Amino acid sequence: MFKHPLFTKLAALGAVVLLLMVGLSMIEGVVRDRQRYRSLTAQSVADSLAGPQTLMGPLIHSACVESWDEETGKGDERRMVERRREFRLTAMPEQLKISTGAAMEERARGLHKVNTYTLKAQVAAQWGSLAGLVPQSTLKNSRMHCGAPIVMMAVGDARGIRTAQFTLGPQALALKPGTFHPAYSRGLHAVLPESVRGKADGLAATLDLELVGTERLAIVPLGGNTEVLMTSGWPHPSFAGRFLPSEREVKKTGFAATWRLSSLATTAQADIAEGKPVCAGGLDNDPRSPEYGTGSASQGGPCADSFSVAFVDPVNPYSLSDRATKYGVLFIALTFVAVGLFELMKKLRVHPVQYLLVGSALCSFFLLLVSLSEHLPFGTSYAVAASACVLLLAYYASHMLGGLTRGIPLGAGIAVLYGLLYLLLQLEQTALVVGSIALFLVLAAVMVLTRNVNWYGVSSQGGTPRRPGAPATPPAARPEAA
Repeated sequence: MFKHPLFTKLAALGAVVLLLMVGLSMIEGVVRDRQRYRSLTAQSVADSLAGPQTLMGPLIHSACVESWDEETGKGDERRMVERRREFRLTAMPEQLKISTGAAMEERARGLHKVNTYTLKAQVAAQWGSLAGLVPQSTLKNSRMHCGAPIVMMAVGDARGIRTAQFTLGPQALALKPGTFHPAYSRGLHAVLPESVRGKADGLAATLDLELVGTERLAIVPLGGNTEVLMTSGWPHPSFAGRFLPSEREVKKTGFAATWRLSSLATTAQADIAEGKPVCAGGLDNDPRSPEYGTGSASQGGPCADSFSVAFVDPVNPYSLSDRATKYGVLFIALTFVAVGLFELMKKLRVHPVQYLLVGSALCSFFLLLVSLSEHLPFGTSYAVAASACVLLLAYYASHMLGGLTRGIPLGAGIAVLYGLLYLLLQLEQTALVVGSIALFLVLAAVMVLTRNVNWYGVSSQGGTPRRPGAPATPPAARPEAA
């Protein structure tokens, strides 16, 4: 039974499909490699310019030491030893208002482009009573010593700081690099006069900051009440983090978003006071530490809340090409079914090598797509690659199936498949339902077309199909039935 021509043909077609699947997997590997190269490009730009930025602050802190004398030993060996306790006092702003505007600029490495931005931010902070900066003794007769109060602003990558101006009331303070904070060392700081310690009526400060970053900006809601207004000319923001904007407006010309948060809704103040890393990453003092970037507030991890905006490219040719190649096996299967229907209904004979060539043309579409999309817009690349493959397959099918009246409908069907695939790539929420309905309709059409086929007769007459263009066997030459 397995030597029957039908089973031999099916086995050959199975081998052809396996070869084509190997080719598709190699094309998928090419797409993944190009995606990896783009990631390396983004990292290269971040290494040369500045990485994703995180803003945290301003806050006031002061390093203190409590020391006392303690008697140790017995008898003649008794002596006084000084003991020390180091701690840090922190004052968080009661009111924090941040207004930012991000101007986008593309940076490129070869064929790959990366979104960078120049951020101009105005940060206004209002502190209430600063009694929390007054140290409290834990032991009787202990000695207290505190360093000068420092107001600091931490950033994700200090290399991105372009200009900064800090004013305390009407007075401009001299800014210096670093923060003198053990957990958030990257940023800037200014030394405050000792008179602010314990000030009952608080103080107000303003920071004007120009900052360069790459692809993403995160902000820590550090105030008792935090209000952030962010605007940009980039029309494709991706809002993430622990809090979405209270208000947002996204247009083709850009976006505007506003966050209004209360300390009742976040533990950011307590977490920053304890020196925890920020959930968005980028503010941990030691990236090699086990907890760096691993915290997740949603999972109760050791990190402080933040929210962020990513300046994403919605038409990433590599992600779209990767999605397209996942439909490659379905494309090959549907095309082979169409050719098989012609072979069955028109009594033709199509060699497995011809199936292999048709499948190879289908596979070449995906390679054309990813290569052209590196130089042209994705829509244009898709149209060029699909048109080239449809014309080639229609031309070849006209000779393979024995005429234009058969080749052109096959080419038209493949063109419809490419159109459906492009539609699926553009859809997000409804891609699955549209694809499922389309596949069901194709299956229904095949079942309707083959509803009267005698499959037992086909399997018992494996040699009856003729070559395209070959004359039918005249009735007189046919053997008589016994």
